[in-house]
Amino acid sequence: MFLRNVRVHGMVLSALFALAVTSAAAQSTGTVRGTVIRSGDSEALAGVQITVRGYGVATVTNANGKYLLQRVPAGEQVIVFRWLGYAPLEKTVMVSAETTVDATLDPKPVSLADISVSAVSREPERSVEAPAASTSIEPRVLQNVGATGQVPLALAQAPGVDLAQSGVNDFNINARGFNSSLNRRVLTLLDGRDLAIAFLGAQEWSSIPTSTEDLRGMELVRGPGSALYGANAFAGVINMTTLSPREAQGAKISVSGGELSSFKVDGRAAAVFGEGRWGVRVGGGYGTSDTWTRSRTQVDSVGAGGAYSFSMRNEYAEAVKAADNFVVKAASPEALPLAGQTLAPGTRAPLGKRDPIKTAYGSARLDRYFTSGGVLTGEAGVSQSENETLVTGIGRVQVLKGFKPYGRLAYNSQHLNIFGYANRRETKLPQVSLASGGALLERSTILHAEAQGNTDFLTNGRAIVGASFRQYNVNTDGSLMRPEDDDRHDKVYSAYTQLEYKVGAKVRLVGAARYDKGDLFEGQFSPKAAVVFSPNQNHSFRFTFNKAFQTPNYSEFFLRAAAGKPANFSALEAGLRASALGPALAGVPVGTLFTTSAAVPVMARGNANLGVEKTNGYEIGYKGSLTSRVYVTVDAYKNNIKDFVTDLLPGVNPAFGPWTSPAAVPAQFRPSLEGAVKSNLQAAGQGLAAAGLTRQEDGTTAIVVSYTNAGKVDQKGIDVGIGVQLNDEFRVDGTYSWFDFTVKEASAAGDQLLPNTPSRKGTLTLGYEGARNGFDASISGRFIQSYDWAAGVFMGRIPSAELFSANVGYQITNRYRVFAVGTNIFDQQRYQLYGGAVVGRRILGGLTATF
Repeated sequence: MFLRNVRVHGMVLSALFALAVTSAAAQSTGTVRGTVIRSGDSEALAGVQITVRGYGVATVTNANGKYLLQRVPAGEQVIVFRWLGYAPLEKTVMVSAETTVDATLDPKPVSLADISVSAVSREPERSVEAPAASTSIEPRVLQNVGATGQVPLALAQAPGVDLAQSGVNDFNINARGFNSSLNRRVLTLLDGRDLAIAFLGAQEWSSIPTSTEDLRGMELVRGPGSALYGANAFAGVINMTTLSPREAQGAKISVSGGELSSFKVDGRAAAVFGEGRWGVRVGGGYGTSDTWTRSRTQVDSVGAGGAYSFSMRNEYAEAVKAADNFVVKAASPEALPLAGQTLAPGTRAPLGKRDPIKTAYGSARLDRYFTSGGVLTGEAGVSQSENETLVTGIGRVQVLKGFKPYGRLAYNSQHLNIFGYANRRETKLPQVSLASGGALLERSTILHAEAQGNTDFLTNGRAIVGASFRQYNVNTDGSLMRPEDDDRHDKVYSAYTQLEYKVGAKVRLVGAARYDKGDLFEGQFSPKAAVVFSPNQNHSFRFTFNKAFQTPNYSEFFLRAAAGKPANFSALEAGLRASALGPALAGVPVGTLFTTSAAVPVMARGNANLGVEKTNGYEIGYKGSLTSRVYVTVDAYKNNIKDFVTDLLPGVNPAFGPWTSPAAVPAQFRPSLEGAVKSNLQAAGQGLAAAGLTRQEDGTTAIVVSYTNAGKVDQKGIDVGIGVQLNDEFRVDGTYSWFDFTVKEASAAGDQLLPNTPSRKGTLTLGYEGARNGFDASISGRFIQSYDWAAGVFMGRIPSAELFSANVGYQITNRYRVFAVGTNIFDQQRYQLYGGAVVGRRILGGLTATF
């Protein structure tokens, strides 16, 4: 099915590409080569990005500072030289058959005015003029994070970001409140591919098929973004792009290792051939590590297993003791230990060593470059992760082996972009619910095709128009959905446009709108409007309105899975038989009042009638360089959110009404029996069972928790970012965020409508980069207030935290760099989301070689 769907969509895309590329007219071309050095000491510079303005021709310098641009249009051209920490340089040259252009770059701190972003408007624009709150992650940060294999750490110092770590590779990224264990409010893209798992709609960060060292860029757009990106761009968009073969020419390998028995290796090689007409890039990596995640199979006691014997309360004890004055609630023991461990008889203490987390990926990309500037790209790859543990609404789930192949085909030019992709996910070994012991399977495919064009109009105007089609194929073999709901094929159709117009030199008006309609949700209209006032090139003020929506995931629509151990109602049945209702039960066999009274299943069930969650966002912002060495961003926002998809709750899904008596009970006694069952459960402190006791579609008794849409909230906040370049080498960056909310309409009974975010948080970073001596270093801190958390079965308080990270690197030569990276370097033991692991220190060291 996967290959057949790929073939069909590939034929359609190929036809579109053929129409696009046949317009690439041939013209006279030449070759430009040269050497780039640093001023002052004439040191060759590796990795300098070189482009031809107005064309897609680009390359980078090699380890000796040399470069080669092929198939450059003949005639007068502008050659642009850019690299982090150096002043951009442009040279106008007359290109002939063979042209030599050497360049000397001057070290210079990065200026906000020099940074461009693409994610805000889906087209490149100056960051200072973008009509939304956005952050572009610096290449040095991406380089340092690459050694850890933890992509989300690159966003740790961005303003307004909630970054909650639950394991080595299990992260939760959110912006502007109302977080959850499996966050879906921030859309995450890699080269245009949506990285979310089809069934859950969240990201598996352990299976990203690249190292951050191989990213050309990473941007975060905060605030609603459905006007251009559609569903689930609810609180923001993370947009990552990888290096093209032109930009990655040569070979690179990076090896790192350290605490938690960590080892990681990444490599890539790229070349341009066929007189510059073709480019190829291949890459891959492998990593292994122990984990902070612990088995929780005991009842609040530590047994003979020593360090491996934890209940949740004991696991959290030190984290709470060192921070805030509150008590961790007792948690039910889990049915299974982590992979690799067994349970001691009687004590249920986990014995043995946990299996390590393993990750691996590989990819290959082929580009065809056209003289007109267009690029045709074909790419395929695969990633695999083993033994990572995820925190979900029904408890923790361990992914024993997840396999994710993908393919991508794209044509990109100045005014036309067409692309399509296929994402696949297979559980090669079952995922296991640690709480219930159930084996969970998933085979899913996402097929996506999209076309986007842009054009200028009326001198100062620009229009962007696009349309997309997506199909989800999901099959869980009945492990997560009923057979009649399973093996699904659901489609989504979308169209969008953005118009922008400059009124004079200082005012930019932006309007956008998108319409999405799918098999599982009603049509949604998402408008956007913005006014950007730029008194000069270094400052801008903006006002923005956005509307966005988030669709329920397949779990929320169709889930059928055990939510815990079965309940034993044998004593309740015996009590009822001994009461005045005993004669009414004469026709009901003993032990079957609740179908199987000794084992009444506790089930998590989806709600097929859920609607989308909606938000209206209002923002005002300022971004600017106060001086050549000081920049400031300030963003204030207010959002109106309604129709939240609640946590799993009893009695909220009309499909599962109150429990009814067996047919053998005489009709006149049924109301009394049903009332007695409910009152006895409530008297015994089993409120969940009393509210959730029901009958499933087949008539069997179960305790069911499900979802509904409920609640209305106003949220508001301020995000501030400040950067100061103290001199050419030292820089200080800081952020501060304040958040508040008001519940305007109560959620469903029993649901805790909490934002799951601190009211105040901040970051502070001191960085050093010696362009001439080869050293770079930084130390950063994240400061988080204590706050309450409620998501699924996990409800409690998150301790305050002051988490410090550091890195240092030395460029021995243009080819070799040694480095050390440390996260939580003072080993402050904290759990960062309730139900997640207590995270400690991890220090790694390594070597990167470039050829």
